[in-house]
Amino acid sequence: MNILHIIKVVGGVSLIGLGTSMVLTNPGQIDYESYATDTLSSYLKQELCSQASGGLGSFLASHCKTLVDTGKPHMKRVIANKTIRQNYLLFSVYETELLLPSPVPNYEFGTIGVFQQFYTYQADKF
Repeated sequence: MNILHIIKVVGGVSLIGLGTSMVLTNPGQIDYESYATDTLSSYLKQELCSQASGGLGSFLASHCKTLVDTGKPHMKRVIANKTIRQNYLLFSVYETELLLPSPVPNYEFGTIGVFQQFYTYQADKF
């Protein structure tokens, strides 16, 4: 056997192994919903709750994080209803449009799921 043939065989086996691991670790819709809910909750707590003391009232300011935590099940349902998943077997693309009540801006998110991880590549405020 010559060295070029060995390199081709090893490369082919490696590609098959990589493809198989990508298919097996392609995260599903439920995983994405949990990721998106946790990410949105963290964002609201950091951004919205920090602004709450500036004019949204003392009650909201003092209870903002608790209100966000209380609303997580509703956020998860909204995300589930407003997300389109495109499954390409090796990875998935998730597109979510969130239309939230004021004072929170509306957003469109684009996220890739691969190897049980999520990478948000687009977050447009509108």
